[in-house]
Amino acid sequence: MNWKEFIENRNRLFWLVHTAGWCGFALVHYLGSLLHDLRDIFLVIILLNAYAGWLFTIPLRYIYRRIWNFTPLKIAIVVILTSYCTGVFWQIIKNINYWEIYKHGYRPDFILFYTKNSLLSFFIILSWSGLYFGTKYYQMLQKEKQNVLRANTVAHQAQLKMLRYQLNPHFLFNTLNAISTLILVKENKTANGMVTKLSEFLRYSLDKDPMKKVTLDNELQALRLYLDIEKVRFEERLQVSFNIASDCNLALVPSMILQPLAENSIKHAIAVQEEGGEINVSVHRFGNDLLIELSDNGPGAEITNGNLFRENGVGLVNTRERLHALYQDDFSLVVANNVPTGVKISIRMPYDIGSKI
Repeated sequence: MNWKEFIENRNRLFWLVHTAGWCGFALVHYLGSLLHDLRDIFLVIILLNAYAGWLFTIPLRYIYRRIWNFTPLKIAIVVILTSYCTGVFWQIIKNINYWEIYKHGYRPDFILFYTKNSLLSFFIILSWSGLYFGTKYYQMLQKEKQNVLRANTVAHQAQLKMLRYQLNPHFLFNTLNAISTLILVKENKTANGMVTKLSEFLRYSLDKDPMKKVTLDNELQALRLYLDIEKVRFEERLQVSFNIASDCNLALVPSMILQPLAENSIKHAIAVQEEGGEINVSVHRFGNDLLIELSDNGPGAEITNGNLFRENGVGLVNTRERLHALYQDDFSLVVANNVPTGVKISIRMPYDIGSKI
């Protein structure tokens, strides 16, 4: 069992802190006795008093457990009364130890002398009680914090999955419609190839966990599948080019991060132009960052401060939110006008070739 597991075990933690506290009490009193030049036998008294304190405060733990859900006023009353009674009883034992061992069986004339200095013992027991409740409240706050973090993590994962699986239904509708048309005109071979590519693309999109990252090479394969499907629809109207740096193929990227960008270009650049257009995908490394650019030569759009206001869907919005969920503020997604025409989407994210997460 490692140290973290030991600390998280409340029962073990109590006995550790409880014993350490009373050992500390014995050590402090021993060091104090050195200043008064007391006989060595006084060390035995210190150890007996510390052991008595260790023993008498154990029942307080179980009493305080029973009153944990009481009102603050009732808890305060019980804590003060039990601390006082325990302190008085402990002081009696301490006095007896001192008289029997250090004073060789001394007996006081008045019985109330047995409770002499009880107020100091009361404050020590009250301090123990305060530390007990302080530790319990701290543990409760830590547990609550862990619950909140766990809830946030679950919500975070649910958000990522929701964003990730918001596939554009128009893509599936248009693809199935194109397949149906191919079958009607007896282009069975082309239709069969399109069905195969569609099944591979859907298998990739559904199998890849949105909480994990994939290599850029795998992501580009999925993008090529998607673009091959669209090229059956648009034929020569859709041209695609890739410019991928060789040291970026193994870089990790969020799964299905490029397809919404390409879909956005097809919808607003290729489909709206009679002559179609071209999509360019460029990926390279700059220092500790991975830079991804996807551009088209369409009619362009209204762009303000790196934000695009032409789409009615969720593609770019979801992409930005997914990147923020995965990288917090360590990313950028900028939309700009392409030269000479069209739109260019630039993504910057940390360059990472570590293990897939």
